[in-house]
Amino acid sequence: MGILTWIILGLIAGVLAKLLVPGRSPGGIIITIVVGIVGALIGGFVGSHLGLGGVVGIDLRSVALAVGGAVLFLLIYRAVR
Repeated sequence: MGILTWIILGLIAGVLAKLLVPGRSPGGIIITIVVGIVGALIGGFVGSHLGLGGVVGIDLRSVALAVGGAVLFLLIYRAVR
């Protein structure tokens, strides 16, 4: 995937994760994109180890993995913070 695809996927996943996780979320648009990109990396890692495949583009499975990873990342971030 290209860098623009990662940014777009990060924005989609970050926004959806912030909507799904109740409470106050950190930062603005840049932090949202970073949360989504980190979530996509986490979701791709977990998904590939579970046999679901990785994050390979902007399709429903990849977005779902990225959002799941972003939600997990937000929950861990809030617990540590």
